[in-house]
Amino acid sequence: MKATGIVRRIDELGRVVIPKEIRRTLRIREGDPLELFTDRDELMLKKYSPIASVERFAEGTAKSLNEQSGYLAAISDNDVILAAYGTGKKGLVGKTVSEKLTEILTSRRSYLASKAESGDVFPITAEDESAFTAQIIVPIVASGDCLGAVILLSNEAGCVMEGPAVKLARLTADIIANQFE
Repeated sequence: MKATGIVRRIDELGRVVIPKEIRRTLRIREGDPLELFTDRDELMLKKYSPIASVERFAEGTAKSLNEQSGYLAAISDNDVILAAYGTGKKGLVGKTVSEKLTEILTSRRSYLASKAESGDVFPITAEDESAFTAQIIVPIVASGDCLGAVILLSNEAGCVMEGPAVKLARLTADIIANQFE
């Protein structure tokens, strides 16, 4: 654990304000659920991710999605890439999602782009330097909340992801979402 040197007092309702700098660093936004842990005299807060609780399921799902689509497949929550399968997976797993991907998740709308069709293919992670040429992003929405995304990526020149891949990504997102409803 890393000490911040910041001390806050609890108010009469038991509330503590998390400083803006810490919220920004940890990507905690208003309305985000936090999980509480105690260990003797310590209280720990952790950003809650329902999808992270089914990480093994996400790994198997990414593998199946890769095998069926032929594309690099990834499953994310709202903060990090939880699982990936296919060529290039090591550059994704455990990495923080990019600001652009966060925007897509916030909008709760699917995103499809291909450089072959002059689309805006953007980095998936904050430190991504991969040369992806096409991408499909389908948010995982359960009970009105966006929990993460199903992502298909290609780095093949001239790649255009079409109907079957889009349907497969949407089906996968629906199956994951149904685990939480």
